[in-house]
Amino acid sequence: MITTIFSKSKPINFLIVFSITLIAYVMLYIKYPDIMDNSVSVLQNIGVFLIVFLSILILNFIVTKNFLSQQNNYEILVFALFILAIPQVFLDYKIVVSNCFVLLALRRIISIRSKKEIIKKLFDSGFLIGIASLFYFWAILFLPLVFIALLLFSETNPKYYLVPCIGLATTSILAISYSVIVYDDYFVALHIDPTINLDISNYNSLQFIIVITMLLSFGLWSSLFYLKDIKKKMRSYRPSYKILFIACTLASIIVLFAPKKNGSEFLFLFAPLAVIIINYIETIEEKWFKEVFLGLLAFIPIVLLVL
Repeated sequence: MITTIFSKSKPINFLIVFSITLIAYVMLYIKYPDIMDNSVSVLQNIGVFLIVFLSILILNFIVTKNFLSQQNNYEILVFALFILAIPQVFLDYKIVVSNCFVLLALRRIISIRSKKEIIKKLFDSGFLIGIASLFYFWAILFLPLVFIALLLFSETNPKYYLVPCIGLATTSILAISYSVIVYDDYFVALHIDPTINLDISNYNSLQFIIVITMLLSFGLWSSLFYLKDIKKKMRSYRPSYKILFIACTLASIIVLFAPKKNGSEFLFLFAPLAVIIINYIETIEEKWFKEVFLGLLAFIPIVLLVL
């Protein structure tokens, strides 16, 4: 049933995913009213929801444009199901905005494959990651991904390695200028906060234990096949798959480092992990097993809603 609906890209799929995301957002208010910030306006809440859904659409664009799947919509479904499992991703608007800019940067990084306008893409990547880090400092960990991409795409021109730094510096200069004008201080707008919190006691709840177990088990199992099958991909597309796996690894580090562990930090992980999982799903030949695999991904978040 699920595989039949999402096996091809159709407008109805986006409506279903929009509905799942909306349900997740509504359930956040119903199930966790005590952790909600009542001072946030309705317009801000709508904005956060729309940015999260925009992130799903950006992921779909990345996957479709770069042929990272078999032209289906599994990735947006899995992304939405992850959000349904951890609706707390809506809690921190800064992480929501930061993740959106990271995905935009990822889009530019992967597009280096075309060998067109490389300098512009590298500048955009550094600039966008810089903006992402202004909203959430640890998003800066995605910057090495730009240089790794250059190595994977066999770009050896030395000046290429300076361009992302210029993009990042441009963001910093703009932020400092804004900070001086508005706050009469150089660094307030930079939001530099390299705090690391390795205490995972906040995840000691039934919801997080089940979800983290799901993410680890499905993610690790899928990663084994994902890495093995990269060799079967077209040579020109292999770096893109490797970049996504590295992005997933960096996102996992961000989750581990997150100063405030309330669930919103998992949003960085959802997009790359969704691509890894759907690539495994596409390798499953038995239709019944594919249905069971996707069914479990859908069943677990639904069960968590009623617990």
